[in-house]
Amino acid sequence: MKPQWDVILVGAGLANGLIAWRLHQRQPHLKVLLLEAGPQAGGNHTWSFHEQDLTPEQLAWISPLVAHRWQGYDVRFPDRERTLPGGYLTITSDHFAHQLRQKLHAALRCNVSVIRVAPDEVALDNGERLTARAVIDGRGPLLDDHIACGYQAFIGQQWRLSAPHGLERPILMDATVDQQQGYRFVYTLPLSPDTLLIEDTYYTDHPEINQAQARANIHAYAAAQGWRLESLQREERGCLPITLAGNPRAFWRSKAGQPCSGLRAGLFHATTGYSLPQSAQLADLLAWQTDFSHPSLYALIASHAQKQWRRQRFFRLLNRMLFLAGRPEQRWRVMARFYGLSDGLIARFYAGRLTPADMARLLSGKPPVPVGEAMLAILKQPLRQRGR
Repeated sequence: MKPQWDVILVGAGLANGLIAWRLHQRQPHLKVLLLEAGPQAGGNHTWSFHEQDLTPEQLAWISPLVAHRWQGYDVRFPDRERTLPGGYLTITSDHFAHQLRQKLHAALRCNVSVIRVAPDEVALDNGERLTARAVIDGRGPLLDDHIACGYQAFIGQQWRLSAPHGLERPILMDATVDQQQGYRFVYTLPLSPDTLLIEDTYYTDHPEINQAQARANIHAYAAAQGWRLESLQREERGCLPITLAGNPRAFWRSKAGQPCSGLRAGLFHATTGYSLPQSAQLADLLAWQTDFSHPSLYALIASHAQKQWRRQRFFRLLNRMLFLAGRPEQRWRVMARFYGLSDGLIARFYAGRLTPADMARLLSGKPPVPVGEAMLAILKQPLRQRGR
């Protein structure tokens, strides 16, 4: 029986949304279906990236999805404050959902309950069975025993203020706050003259954070900055994996031929958790394909993801130093030292394109953690096998 669709994308989050968007641009003849369990694509999220993270071509095709742009951003530490150059951009879930609906129309189906996903079909709870040449599962992270992780967990609240906040650009990290559960910082996006997204963020050994404490922290931080919170517009929560080590071949073997995308495919920056640049790369990769059979897409995505894993080996080394060396409350010193480096190195770090000279510079000089503990962290095997 001929499949009903060329590609079915399960989960209308960032990765699958970008794939659907790019396929519609490059190959509009394809029959693509995007399924979402919630009431709209994108859920309740905010995705940000640096302009230099993308190629000019990627920036051009993704630009209609961008809701906010700024020039430069700030970081704050107990011993350092700095403004860094470069464009910083944000996609909000509401704008993302609106744009996808305008582009995809009936090819986007929301409020759909999926009970089973296979490489070539999807079963819904109403008994409906959808078939495709390939099904791509993009329903968020599904890490297993083959990957060892720390976590970046956060709660963000978007507030309307009773007076303008006065910020000209985002504050990506304010680590002058009490560290509490390891490395803690506050992330702030000025969405309008009187609207802020304020996130209480932790690099932590465990995925759970004290939500009540995080909300109280946001109120306390706003008061300390002189911002008068008037009305809460929305709240989002997240927990991003920060990879320490793993076996990517075993990780992909465990998927048994199922094509995946986004966090479920392990496609994110190992240290920052940012996933938009790698989601854009995957969307571009798929947009140029001619063979959309599920064995072909599985092999293509698995090969691409394992290549990205090898490219990020140095980042996992840094992560082990951050999570496994020194005391948790002193982790901010690692990041403070990093933000004392050159603008170009910092930009290449976020883009995941460090040069050998950059890597040498990051490891040179007086380390911000004890030397012995740093060496043990580099050599430590969080899994039974060392990640390659």
